[in-house]
Amino acid sequence: MLRRSVVLVGVMLLALLGGAVGTAAQEELPDLGGRTITVAIENAYIPFNYIDEETGEAVGWDYDTLAEICARLNCVPEFIETSWDGMINAVANGEFDMAADGITITEDRAQVVDFSVGYISIIQRLLVRVGEDRFSSAEEFVADSSLRIGVQAGTTNYETARDLVGDERLVVIDSFPAVIQALIAGDVDAVVADDVAGQGYVGENAESITLLPDELSSDQLGFIFQKGSDLVEPFNIAIESMRQDGTLQAINAKWFPPAIVLPDLGGRTVTIALDNAYQPFNFVDPATGSPIGWDYDTLNEVCARLNCVAEFVQIPWDGTIAAISNGEYDIAAGGITITEEREEVVDFSDGYMSVIQRMLVRVGEDRFSSAEEFVANPDLRLAVQAGTTNYETAVSLVGEGRLVVFDVFPSVIQALVAGDVDAAIADDVAGQGYVGENADRIALLDDELVSDQLGFALTPGSDLLEPLNLALQSMRQDGTLDALNAKWFSGE
Repeated sequence: MLRRSVVLVGVMLLALLGGAVGTAAQEELPDLGGRTITVAIENAYIPFNYIDEETGEAVGWDYDTLAEICARLNCVPEFIETSWDGMINAVANGEFDMAADGITITEDRAQVVDFSVGYISIIQRLLVRVGEDRFSSAEEFVADSSLRIGVQAGTTNYETARDLVGDERLVVIDSFPAVIQALIAGDVDAVVADDVAGQGYVGENAESITLLPDELSSDQLGFIFQKGSDLVEPFNIAIESMRQDGTLQAINAKWFPPAIVLPDLGGRTVTIALDNAYQPFNFVDPATGSPIGWDYDTLNEVCARLNCVAEFVQIPWDGTIAAISNGEYDIAAGGITITEEREEVVDFSDGYMSVIQRMLVRVGEDRFSSAEEFVANPDLRLAVQAGTTNYETAVSLVGEGRLVVFDVFPSVIQALVAGDVDAAIADDVAGQGYVGENADRIALLDDELVSDQLGFALTPGSDLLEPLNLALQSMRQDGTLDALNAKWFSGE
């Protein structure tokens, strides 16, 4: 938060920030001799630094950027979690070598600490609850004296909020996550945040909060050091070298993806071919008789974003690629592996998932415990579905003579369960789906046979390719794709 600021219209990378820095960047990078650099960090400011809930690890833009800087300067970053409110004074007093936390460069702060060159330009914006109908702009918010605004103490967000509505309408909170929680709980009516941080929190809470479009202010962010620190010049040179070779842009793109403008397909019907026989992508729910799965949820969400209507058509798998190539349907779904051979006859969306092919075996199998042991026993037979990359992997593994080939994947599973074959090859996510339905009968071996990207197949030259990719990208950015993956591929 400005320490931070709010509303960035896409994260604008700073171009050249002064001739001296540009000239210095052409010089050989300094060597800090393996020196340890203590870095004060809050671990509470998405996407700059925070704790990943899934892994428990500290991650974010600050971690990636400082790791790269120290790789170039031969130093070791030692990240030390500390609260925001005392961070600037702690660096000024020499308690840490530097601080990284989305810190806005201001004249007041520059009197007590030294700043690196600015590494990003950001905008401050208002965060509000989803469905907010009392105001739709900063101007309308300011005009309603009953509305209160939440901010974190000691930040430039606080200064912006005070300039906007005065001290009386502020609710000042010590940490930014607590500010967000106050907004979600209804204790405040809006929050001032840097656009990049706001987007990060929206991604984590897309059903609860959103950003208004108004741009309140624009500022530059930088790292801070103790006055006179000998680290400022080396860090500036490293930052400039990263800017020049594209590394800084790549890290920014990872953590601060630009806003996506989705096209409007005007209610167009999009026909989608699938076979309803490939858990958890698409299958018929035995309890309800209705087709469900990841493909249904994902493509319905895509059409909700693009203003189209998804019309799902069940067809056999073995004719799917040819049907799409001939324009009989707009899109094919079903966990389709992107291969060079298929790309000669259809267009693929961006890969939406990486999958690994593994062996499915019966529970209690004691003749082999690995793919290597399976291959070594010529008496063992392997089941696969025709026309799939699982088939190609199986041929590479044991040759055609040991294969039992089926038209549909459920028949592969039934043959394995019945003991007609000794193992089957499946994509890991599909395998997990079938294990979930048959946990007492089949299991996956640990061996990773092949890793591939999955995508949707489209008719060559389809005008749906770009809109589909944009919709998938927007779902990836706001966390929707991760949520759908967790729902269908959790392995639970």
